[in-house]
Amino acid sequence: MSSTQTKQKFSPLVLGAIGVVYGDIGTSPLYALQATFSGSHPLPVVEANILGVLSVMFWTIMLLVSLKYVIIMMRADNHGEGGSLALLALVSEMTSHQPRLKWFLTVLGVFAAALFYGDSMITPAISVLSAVEGLNLVSEQFKSYILPITIIVLTGLFFIQKRGTGTVGMAFGPIMIIWFACLAVFGLISIAHSPQVLWALNPIYAWRFLSADPRVAFLSLGGIVLVITGGEALYADMGHFGKYPIRLAWFSFVLPALVLNYFGQGALLLHSPQAIENPFYLLGPAWTLVPMVLLATAATVIASQAVISGAFSIANQSVQMGFLPRMKIRQTSDQARGQIYVPFTNWTLYAAVVFLVLAFHTSSNLGAAYGIAVTGTMTITTILIAFLIIFFWRWPLLFSIPLVTILLIVDMTYFAANAIKIPQGGWFPIGVAVLSFTVLTTWKHGRKLLYEEIGRQSVPMQVIIDGITDVPRVHGTAIFLTSMGEGAPSSLLHNLKHNQVLHERNVLLTVVVEDKPYVTKGNRILIKDLGKNFYLVKVFYGFMETPDIPASLELCATRGLSFDLMTSSFFISRVTIISTSKPGMVRWRERLFLTLYRSSMHAADFLKIPANRVIEMGTRIEI
Repeated sequence: MSSTQTKQKFSPLVLGAIGVVYGDIGTSPLYALQATFSGSHPLPVVEANILGVLSVMFWTIMLLVSLKYVIIMMRADNHGEGGSLALLALVSEMTSHQPRLKWFLTVLGVFAAALFYGDSMITPAISVLSAVEGLNLVSEQFKSYILPITIIVLTGLFFIQKRGTGTVGMAFGPIMIIWFACLAVFGLISIAHSPQVLWALNPIYAWRFLSADPRVAFLSLGGIVLVITGGEALYADMGHFGKYPIRLAWFSFVLPALVLNYFGQGALLLHSPQAIENPFYLLGPAWTLVPMVLLATAATVIASQAVISGAFSIANQSVQMGFLPRMKIRQTSDQARGQIYVPFTNWTLYAAVVFLVLAFHTSSNLGAAYGIAVTGTMTITTILIAFLIIFFWRWPLLFSIPLVTILLIVDMTYFAANAIKIPQGGWFPIGVAVLSFTVLTTWKHGRKLLYEEIGRQSVPMQVIIDGITDVPRVHGTAIFLTSMGEGAPSSLLHNLKHNQVLHERNVLLTVVVEDKPYVTKGNRILIKDLGKNFYLVKVFYGFMETPDIPASLELCATRGLSFDLMTSSFFISRVTIISTSKPGMVRWRERLFLTLYRSSMHAADFLKIPANRVIEMGTRIEI
């Protein structure tokens, strides 16, 4: 491939990454510095505090975003995919021989995914609301229109999700380029008037600020952390655009623009402390106010896209890895496999976001709810990546131990600073995380109990094969879907019991989801001849793939087992679960599992099996 062709394919990915991945962290200048100085724990707007806060912000970005996420975390890609569950799958695979450690890391990884759901609800609400609130500076008459406009904008955002992140990213990319260019230009002009603000690049100013009054500095971290909100989205959205476009966009364009704008706001405060009222909008000339409000509104819509795309990825991973029931997942691109749309997740987020806007009314109120989900996820991510760095990548201990220790101390300090805000609004993301974690773990544990009970009732397949000598055969192929591998599926047993016939060819079909995002066509199918025209077929998928059984069965022809769907019937067991007093789950979790089970998408629809080829056989299972 020529360099020109490479650039032609690479450039849209960079543009899409700027449009989707960096929206969240890219709009933090709207409120981060203002929240730090005038939030629930205000700071005096004096030179020492301004330089100290800017220095802490700069080195936090460099340590937690540039080093941790862009450089280190993107090395931990699971065959190109990122995010909490992709990382969990990678770590779980490496700790499979240590069940206790695997269980501990699994709990952490699932809770990190649950925290991300909380973050993905708050980000659209606070981002769009903070931008629309700029209308207050234009005229007080606009105040009563802020909430309706915010809800209209958010409604439009969630409605366009079905067009796919690739299309959305290409549309948003040019807008974000203009946004970051404006951040850089306005910041640079302000710095030129007060160049002494650049002294804050020296980490000694951060140390002086943190050590002068540790209590005040600690409380201020609840506002400073807003500069890194969206950092997790860089890793979660890696599968959408790839690590190299994301890295290039960060170091060459996004990072310089953010730093210039933060330091520009600091320069403004050095000679006009009263500008803390809204340093972002007051950074530019007066005539730019209305255009910047419009641009900021567009940019914050895009900021929401980063976490929405990440939520889609985690929902898909959760379904394939057995943490959520089957649900509709639609691929939105024929070329980029990671670009998906999950309707249930989309509209659940929409309902939660509208609730937040109506319940909290202002971005400053929402600011109290922001941060704890982000810092909680970041802390867990550091713990998971520490196992990779030390035990599996085997980096030199003299380097890896201090690195992991520093990252953990910083993450946990930020988490502790945000935990103080739980009574003021931090309860919401924590509540969402606990609810999400309960659903994820209940479904996972319930499925385990269900499959164990099915296994206990199962008859070894060889027993069936040995005992069917006199059973009459009919024309065609019967495909029995089973999760039991080589055990006889209940649909096969019911067919024998009630119809007392077998097809001339019988196939036990099992879908296996691997701990990797994608499976190549060469590794998709495994066929085992069980004798007497019985076959075991295992179909392997990655946790980012959407199963398509008819397409996968076409591959069997290359292995000597061809299928004609018009002469094949798919037998599916429709399980009716009966709740009993058997040990396993407490009663309320059983009821939750039953509710989730009933809402699960039909197996035939999820696996893309033609409805007119499906036969259901009912069975009752007690758990």
